[in-house]
Amino acid sequence: MHILDTERLSLREFTPQDAPFLLRLVNEPGWLRNINDPGVRNVDDALAWAEGRLFKAYRELGHGFWAVQRRTDDGSGELVGMCGLFKRAALPEPDLGYALLAEHEGRGYALEAARGCVAHAKSALGWTTLMAITALDNPPSVALLLKLGFAEQGQEQLEGYNEPSRVFRLSL
Repeated sequence: MHILDTERLSLREFTPQDAPFLLRLVNEPGWLRNINDPGVRNVDDALAWAEGRLFKAYRELGHGFWAVQRRTDDGSGELVGMCGLFKRAALPEPDLGYALLAEHEGRGYALEAARGCVAHAKSALGWTTLMAITALDNPPSVALLLKLGFAEQGQEQLEGYNEPSRVFRLSL
């Protein structure tokens, strides 16, 4: 299902056919360093991970982490990463999250997709606040969140993470 378009990108729900891409994304060094190791080692693992982490949120919450692809007229653009809105049990408000394949970093895609998600949270979902978390040492993500207007709230040890996270908040 299509969610939103930006100037260069289209965001949509992931599908089971995206499992090979998800396998690659969650095993990127940046993902493993800055997010976590979900233990996804093959396409079947990726499909099971997507069911529990992505598809379930779409069904139950009506939002989640979406596939980010470059826009083309026929909708067949290359997948470059994920970006979206998710309600974690460990945070009081929904949060913004994103990750790109390393080969697509540095082109402004994360910022563009994140701006689209922030606008979607406000206009389509009617939210008034968003949160975001980063690893303690992730300067690119911190810089992106600050460009979006997020304010750092401090550090917290969140359930499911081995180390504390930097926590950010944005009033919409």
